[in-house]
Amino acid sequence: MNAELDLALERRIGKRSASVIEKHLGITTVDGLLNYFPRRYMSRGELTPISELPLDEDVTLIARVLSSGTRSMQARRGTITDVIVSDDDGQQGLRLVGGRDFRGKVPGTLKISFFNGYKAKTELLQGRRALFSGKVTSFKGQLGLTNPDFQLVDEDPFSDSGQDPEKLAAMPIPVYPATAKLPSWKIQKTIATLLETLDLDALPDPVPAEVSAREGFLPVSVAYRLIHAPESADDWRRARDRLRYHEALVLQSALARRRAQLAAEEATARRPVGDGVLASFDQNLPFTLTAGQSAVGKTLAAELARDTPMNRLLQGEVGSGKTVVALRAMLQVIDAGGQAALLAPTEVLAAQHYDSIRRSLGPLSGDGLLGGLAGGNGSVQVTLLTGSMPTAARRQAMLDAASGTAGIIIGTHALLSDNVSFYDLGLIVVDEQHRFGVEQRDALRAKARKPPHLLVMTATPIPRTVAMTVFGDLETSTLSELPQGRAPITTHLVGLAENPAWAARIWARAREEIDAGRQVYVVCPKIGTDDDGDFSPGEAAPPGAEGEEGRELASVTAVVDHLLAEPSLAGVPLAPLHGRQEPDLKTETMAGFTANRIKLLVSTTVIEVGVDVHNATLMVILDADRFGISQLHQLRGRVGRGGLPGTCLLVTALEPGHPSRRRLEAVVATTDGFVLSQEDLKLRREGDILGASQSGGRSTLKLLRVLEHEDVIARAREDAQHIVGGDPLLAGHPELADAIEKYLNPEKEAFLERG
Repeated sequence: MNAELDLALERRIGKRSASVIEKHLGITTVDGLLNYFPRRYMSRGELTPISELPLDEDVTLIARVLSSGTRSMQARRGTITDVIVSDDDGQQGLRLVGGRDFRGKVPGTLKISFFNGYKAKTELLQGRRALFSGKVTSFKGQLGLTNPDFQLVDEDPFSDSGQDPEKLAAMPIPVYPATAKLPSWKIQKTIATLLETLDLDALPDPVPAEVSAREGFLPVSVAYRLIHAPESADDWRRARDRLRYHEALVLQSALARRRAQLAAEEATARRPVGDGVLASFDQNLPFTLTAGQSAVGKTLAAELARDTPMNRLLQGEVGSGKTVVALRAMLQVIDAGGQAALLAPTEVLAAQHYDSIRRSLGPLSGDGLLGGLAGGNGSVQVTLLTGSMPTAARRQAMLDAASGTAGIIIGTHALLSDNVSFYDLGLIVVDEQHRFGVEQRDALRAKARKPPHLLVMTATPIPRTVAMTVFGDLETSTLSELPQGRAPITTHLVGLAENPAWAARIWARAREEIDAGRQVYVVCPKIGTDDDGDFSPGEAAPPGAEGEEGRELASVTAVVDHLLAEPSLAGVPLAPLHGRQEPDLKTETMAGFTANRIKLLVSTTVIEVGVDVHNATLMVILDADRFGISQLHQLRGRVGRGGLPGTCLLVTALEPGHPSRRRLEAVVATTDGFVLSQEDLKLRREGDILGASQSGGRSTLKLLRVLEHEDVIARAREDAQHIVGGDPLLAGHPELADAIEKYLNPEKEAFLERG
């Protein structure tokens, strides 16, 4: 361990500078600031086109002073220094700001105003060039900055700096992720001070020497120096490539070490039985498994038969038949004398799984003993356990789980309760894994006699690089083909801003579907009109659910009231469904919809996963721009499940060209979940890939981008597997072990183990 890297920043850069860095960047150690990398580099000869500056955004640009003048303020004492700068692009034409034309102004010029700006008055002289950082505004049709931070770029020709002017002109300028109060160049100066005080040659290098030699990497000390203070573009590129691989190797080694730890555990082998419940189930299947389902089933069967825990991620398109694959794995475990627990995120989904699994088992679903145990009668008891069940029913379910009477126990977070125990828990199936954290998964694992086998399922397709990066401790299987009988889904964007008359046509279209004997979902982003985007317990709030000022989002209660008075839907049985309803009411409502007594269901995202009503053919998603791409893809998967073509209408009041409509256009363009997952990740800027945040914001990954650097991740994964394979405890690689501990704080470690 390198104690230097763990030092408090104030020990190296002083208390005052360290306080500023902590306040604005949240960094407190030498290691944290050393690994705070520039997001891009500018050439000192690069004059950023002013005509391309975005309105109302913080920018950093280089510009030359055309003129400067100081005048007295009229309303109060003081002066204003107005500086006109140019980017020398020499272009003529029209500048568009916020969709409006700004004519009569010279393109490529910017007015910068300083209130009582003595420094600006004395330093920003005609002909000087400077780096400016601030928010772009417009006043009377002219773009401008007010009181921006600035730094002269040109060296004073009369100063005795001792630097070669040509060399200085060629040096790139690092641009760091900055804040309004802490501009990039102040961060640069602070890091320069840090570099002067550090013995970079003593820095530990987690990348083995043979890997560095193979890749032609710079020494780690040189890489850190050149990424922060390059003398040429080639300098920072070589440094960035080296440190990016450094990051990828540390991350992949952490995952490889986790896989090695799991492989070293001893589980109970659950070997197939030729004449067990699984064989009877397969004989009575009313359909033929797809090739993908058969292949994944064979993989699971082989892994369940081993005496080390299976840890597998099963991903597949909405409606690809993951539940059948999981059920067959559960039956193999039951045949071998064990139990299976299925953990679902909501009570609605748990109840749906309970009903669908019992239907799938048919006559094999009985109240007898656990099939495969001594004295079993070949049937499987399926038990539901949720927090809202009546006390007597909950006690009975817990007794069945503890005694072994129940072979399959399906439940919500209630399964994690301390007073819930199992006879012999052999397999855990986690549905929609992104709704659970590592604590919940581990709480369930702890209830088994030996480490149980684990099957994680998700209907949200995951790009290969994300799977390697975030779920690298799990083996991955994918179901890409849909079972026979699944009809295509057609998705349309309904833009009410440009077509207000379509609002009435939506409900007329719903009536047509109902008159044809079909059923309709209507999905709203919130429950009540006074919730201000308050989503029900157990439901994930869609990205951007806070709404826009002055815009009332569709709510279940308001839409139900509206549809009850809608002439085109007169006499149509409809009902609301959301997470705040009493469990009995939710169950009754879903039963009514499944039985076709309720023709139109107005719901929140509580129906996002697991709901399987074959007669539903139309889904209307109101304020669809308030949902993410993956969520929209999940929702529309609820229609077209019974061989009848499905239709999904994405309704939005946003104007054409609004950035949020890009998500809707992406969903309309394809039903390929893997294509959509790539687009989703691009639009969300990867978010906090390794942390709790799932959308937007700054990524925890520093130089690594999971969509752009698949080759780097793949090479690092191979190296990590080789290193950990020969040294599982990393005893011979202390620098790598130490780097893992520094890189993976508890939150990231938990996320990597989430499974």
